Amino acid sequence: YNVSPIYPPDAQSSRVQGVVIIEARIERDGSVSETRILRSIPMLDDAAVDAVRQWKFTPTLLNGVAVPVIMTTTVNFVLQ
Repeated sequence: YNVSPIYPPDAQSSRVQGVVIIEARIERDGSVSETRILRSIPMLDDAAVDAVRQWKFTPTLLNGVAVPVIMTTTVNFVLQ
């Protein structure tokens, strides 16, 4: 399940765009429990983190048992 970020109005009016890179901890149930920004665009960081925290993943299995994992993801903001 992937929620698209909401482009902050201030960033849109300032014509700010780019990629925010986030490290996320995916729990056994596929939910995102922790995030850490690895590459920041200050005007876009909060929107990126808000979206990623709502994402839901298929649990990762190790020997048939669900385990938490750390992954890196990018959130791309492009003006249209």
